[in-house]
Amino acid sequence: MTAPTLTSHRPLLGIALMLLSGTIMPVMNGFGKMLATSYPPEQVIWARLLTHLLWVLAFFLPRSGTALFRTARPSIQLALSLCMLVSTTLFFFAVPHVGLAKASVINFVAPFMVMLLAVPMLGERLALRRFLAVAGGFAGVVVVIRPGFDALDWASIAILASSFFFALFQCYSRLAAAVDRPETSILYSVLAGAVVMSLVVPFGFVVPRTWLDGAIMASLGLVGATGHYFMARAFAYADASIISPFLYWQLLGAVAVGFWLFGDLPDNWTWIGAAMIVGAGLFLAWSEAAGRRAPRG
Repeated sequence: MTAPTLTSHRPLLGIALMLLSGTIMPVMNGFGKMLATSYPPEQVIWARLLTHLLWVLAFFLPRSGTALFRTARPSIQLALSLCMLVSTTLFFFAVPHVGLAKASVINFVAPFMVMLLAVPMLGERLALRRFLAVAGGFAGVVVVIRPGFDALDWASIAILASSFFFALFQCYSRLAAAVDRPETSILYSVLAGAVVMSLVVPFGFVVPRTWLDGAIMASLGLVGATGHYFMARAFAYADASIISPFLYWQLLGAVAVGFWLFGDLPDNWTWIGAAMIVGAGLFLAWSEAAGRRAPRG
């Protein structure tokens, strides 16, 4: 798989966009957690996916018309959409029962899961440096969850499972990128979930109690789509080895949003596990960059 071509080499702009993305995404997760404590989780999931779909249609449909729906591999797009649905469902059912920062730390294991899944799904090799990074990342998650030391709560396991399905989503996204346009994949990533949840939500729908709750529900998809867009744009202005380390700004954003909305602060074990995961990610970014700079013999 070839690396994406940079729009232009503007690393400071790329870093700024990644920091902006890392600030926005925790806000969406925090709003989702806040709503899920007062409304059925399936309603929050429906709002997240449906509003995302509506914004995608509003932005791309006038430009692309019905070509937006054309796909060369419907099975891959279906798998992509189902993975997004399962990942989102697990996250929003679990996040009311776990701190936002802790959930974000566990979610950071997804890139390491991608490396493992890429071996059978994408035919990639698991080089030694990647294996060491995977081991370090999973060790950090073990420290955060602490099986055998604390009660192994179902919410942490659900967040971990959500990360697994998000990693699957990323692998299917790479497969889809080889045959379909990006805007088509963005559409299908939420289409099945929006349809399924629209069938489920009427059975437990709760009318928003305040105009603010309604506005937050309506904005979930826009906030999430905007965060993902800024992240995608960041990689267009600088190499991944430069941009990727700044992804961890999202952890500080999650701590800030968790404290702002819920008064939550992560415990010491969560900080230690986060440091291990971030360290593994930074080691991987450095080693990948060093590997590309090494002279070919």
